[in-house]
Amino acid sequence: MRGLWIHRHLIRSLAWREILGRYRGSAGGLVWSLVTPVLMLAVYTFVFSGIFQARWSQEATSPADYALQLFVGLLLHGLVAECLNRSPVLIVGNVSYVKRVVFPLDTLPVVTLVSALFHFLIGVAVLLAFQLFFHGTLQWTLVWLPVVLLPYLVLLLGISWALAALGVYLRDISQLTGLLTIILMFMSPVFYPASALPERFRGLFNLNPLTLIIEQARDVVLNGVMPDFVSLGLYLVLSLVACFLGHRMFSVMKRGFADVL
Repeated sequence: MRGLWIHRHLIRSLAWREILGRYRGSAGGLVWSLVTPVLMLAVYTFVFSGIFQARWSQEATSPADYALQLFVGLLLHGLVAECLNRSPVLIVGNVSYVKRVVFPLDTLPVVTLVSALFHFLIGVAVLLAFQLFFHGTLQWTLVWLPVVLLPYLVLLLGISWALAALGVYLRDISQLTGLLTIILMFMSPVFYPASALPERFRGLFNLNPLTLIIEQARDVVLNGVMPDFVSLGLYLVLSLVACFLGHRMFSVMKRGFADVL
């Protein structure tokens, strides 16, 4: 963490360059970062609520309610999908940083996470605007959303470090993470609440690191329910362990990056 703090200006510059680079050459520029979640929310609302007549629960029968619940899950899944899909090719795609300059390579996964978080926050802004439009108010428990996100972000950082290191030695990792991203979408409570799962499967689904975070985010953003601090505290402890192991793995394996690349 001390090293990341020292290189915070570099991380900020690289993250902003990556955000702008995604839309470089397009007429809309950064406007697309706002348009994309709006269109995604509209399409999912139309398909699931309009065509499939899906309802989130017996109490929440409005298509808008289903869209809001669904969008929270999609935003959080999008965060992990960005990290899983991009981390394995971070070092391979920046060979010059490995061979030609003295560069803090462990900042690259952080840059990816910051970039993903930027687009996540744009999506959250769209979500809140949508909620305000249809319900006329926001839940005050929304202020606890950063507390819910913190352990999740710590875990994603550890995973990103580990995958970035493995991606140098095992190029097939990027193929596996693409498949894992799709599996996670359907094996996490994105399109359905965790309470809708059969009792015999709930224990297994609770092992999914997305389950708790998605449910807690929905509670604080949409349902006005306080977060479960005990569960989040345990999640944070496990995330810190995973983050430490991921960084340690990256630090050990990076000694051979130049030889492999």
